[in-house]
Amino acid sequence: MTYEELVRDHADEMIEKLVTDVISKEAIEIRFEFLDEDQWSVISMHIYEEDKEISLRLHAGNQYELYFGYYDDEDEFFEITRVLNAEEIKTIPRGLQKLMAKVLADEQGMRIPGHLLSR
Repeated sequence: MTYEELVRDHADEMIEKLVTDVISKEAIEIRFEFLDEDQWSVISMHIYEEDKEISLRLHAGNQYELYFGYYDDEDEFFEITRVLNAEEIKTIPRGLQKLMAKVLADEQGMRIPGHLLSR
């Protein structure tokens, strides 16, 4: 299976892996980022030994995007993104959705204890 197929066909599993990783941490960091006119809030997990990153981004209009970044064997960096559908968005814990929306609205990142999202 290619990484493109993974992102396209198994987004719900990737979201579950990301959320499980994030809430198991002592602290969760939800960042605010922007590029030109685009703004988003983001949570990420890094798989350092494999040079991979999985992120969940919330853009304006309640548009969630799954992001997957990786290095190939020649150390070239690739990014794959995919907008999530309504069913996939439902797999994101409601508390995390609210916090990501707050970060986006306030244009300021936040750091909270991980256990708060496991409730």
